[in-house]
Amino acid sequence: MLTINQAASLEYRPLGVVGVIGPWNYPIFTPLGSISFALAAGNAVVYKPSEFAPGVGEWLGRVFAEVVPEHSVLQVITGDGSVGAELCRSGVDKIGFTGSTATGKKVMAACAETLTPVLMECGGKDALILDSTGNVDAAADAAVWGALSNSGQTCLGIERVYVHEDVYDEFLDKTIALASKIRAGSGAQDKIGPITMPSQVDIIRRHLTDAVAKGGRVVLGGPGSISGQYVQPTILVDVPEDSLAVTEETFGPTMTITKVRTMDEAIMHTNASRYALGLSVFSKNGVAIADRIRSGGASVNSYVMYAAIPSLPLGGVGESGFGRVHGADGLKEFTYARASSRQRFPSLLPLTTFRRTARIDSLVKVLIRALHGRH
Repeated sequence: MLTINQAASLEYRPLGVVGVIGPWNYPIFTPLGSISFALAAGNAVVYKPSEFAPGVGEWLGRVFAEVVPEHSVLQVITGDGSVGAELCRSGVDKIGFTGSTATGKKVMAACAETLTPVLMECGGKDALILDSTGNVDAAADAAVWGALSNSGQTCLGIERVYVHEDVYDEFLDKTIALASKIRAGSGAQDKIGPITMPSQVDIIRRHLTDAVAKGGRVVLGGPGSISGQYVQPTILVDVPEDSLAVTEETFGPTMTITKVRTMDEAIMHTNASRYALGLSVFSKNGVAIADRIRSGGASVNSYVMYAAIPSLPLGGVGESGFGRVHGADGLKEFTYARASSRQRFPSLLPLTTFRRTARIDSLVKVLIRALHGRH
């Protein structure tokens, strides 16, 4: 009531120039979540692809230039992490980063030097929960695809599975049967390929070895199934919750399957992770279960479908990052909010002036008490 003489408006303005640092595992789809929305919001973009996929990044810039030759608003630079650090310090108006949590922390540190805001799409340790009322066949199929597709090199991949004891044996048998048909290799019949990074093979081996040393059992694959850059599908059970295979992002074609007595137990284990990116729940009460779990996205009775719906935002919380791509939130991510007011007529009760009188103060007190007073 005290500002009724003002017209108010809110607009979302482009930031200016956005720097995008992309990953190697999905070198087109993932960075486009930042590039497309930054451009659509009215910004220019400087894109640095992963040093392990520079050719894909250059191709993306070249194709865009062919389609829109009159607007050179997308530029591509290549190089290692030092180039990414320089991009962070270059004076761009925001950085959109996709990659590991460890690298994301380095990006944030570099951006902090110039107070450059950041969007962080980092790692995950996503869980699939199967209740006794859930569709076992659908859950097994989702777990196998979620854990093994792209050889497990997916931030939204399924790495942990918690299954109610009533359907545990059935689920385990069906999951093993499906996963045992998948082979990693370079042949025409092989369903998944190699682990891209040589260093990642060592991480996968270390996680599996640690899980077995702490009492976990290999029911498919295992440390012995690693040959060069190829890791065969691996399923472990009875893995302690403090094992690396449960607490750290493995990023390989592996999963741990854990029997739980109740959904409360499954929820507790799922929420114990410092990662909180995605979630899949198979249950007739799936929405109620998902509502109790901290994650950036959740699919009930399906896997990762929230990422396939264009209107929904995508992103994580905790060490999985912050900020969003896709949807309306993804568009606003590359803007700043501009609040404006326009005085339509002089205020009847002017407050922001030294000409304010005691009578005006009294009237304001009456209004405040009428609007907000308890008595």
